[in-house]
Amino acid sequence: MEEGEKEVMTEKVMEGVASIALLPNGSISGHFIQLPNSICYGLHGTELACERECSRGEDYRLIKLTVTDYNSKRERNVVVECRGHDAAKICKIDHAHGWQKDVVGMLEEKHPKDRVSVSFECETLKAENAAEEHIQKFMPKLVGMDAVVNIGPMSITGINFEAEAEQE
Repeated sequence: MEEGEKEVMTEKVMEGVASIALLPNGSISGHFIQLPNSICYGLHGTELACERECSRGEDYRLIKLTVTDYNSKRERNVVVECRGHDAAKICKIDHAHGWQKDVVGMLEEKHPKDRVSVSFECETLKAENAAEEHIQKFMPKLVGMDAVVNIGPMSITGINFEAEAEQE
């Protein structure tokens, strides 16, 4: 590589549809189906306790999201911001101004070179009977937990389970 040239790395972008159950305790659980190959990944998130700036409403929270590749049994953690009570919008933490750097840095210590970005926006909200029917069919372990279901487009950038497996 000549002086002045910059190395351009292309990050893997996974796009598809996610079905996420929002549980009353603030946790999330669901699936991400990467299209067009219909590869299924697990999603599980727990709310992180932290202070936020006063200009943010009650519906802003940080989630430690774990993305699981069922085929390789690999997992990857990322801290994301979640807005909305019943209809969630999830975005990467870099867009969240005002969160303490120690909270954001918690998970970046494990993968300092990797910048994982997650984006999700609810297009379909299922509650009460519709949510229970969806949960019985697709997430049977969550039956009876009084969750609402969000379905919508999701994209994940910066996770490449296949490349990680090849490096080992």
